[in-house]
Amino acid sequence: MSALWIAHVTVTDPEAYGRYAALAGPAIAKHGGTFLARATRYVQLEGTDRSRNVVARFPSLEDAVACYHSPEYQEALSHAKGAAERELVVVEESPAA
Repeated sequence: MSALWIAHVTVTDPEAYGRYAALAGPAIAKHGGTFLARATRYVQLEGTDRSRNVVARFPSLEDAVACYHSPEYQEALSHAKGAAERELVVVEESPAA
């Protein structure tokens, strides 16, 4: 069953976060992830407003978690540390009704 990687981000250091983004995209693609939304328009209805929201679909929850722990993504993530406030969750998609 596919899974969604959902990130809510406030960028505090655009230059460093740009380095993260340049490396994260290929790491996500390598693990079968495809972007569904990436810093597009949004409406915050509840909770903490984050100016950057990203949704990627992976073939499975396990693929998404493996991507996060991969050396490629961890290298990318090293540039995001201290450059953004982030929340990241991976949610398994429900089967089609």
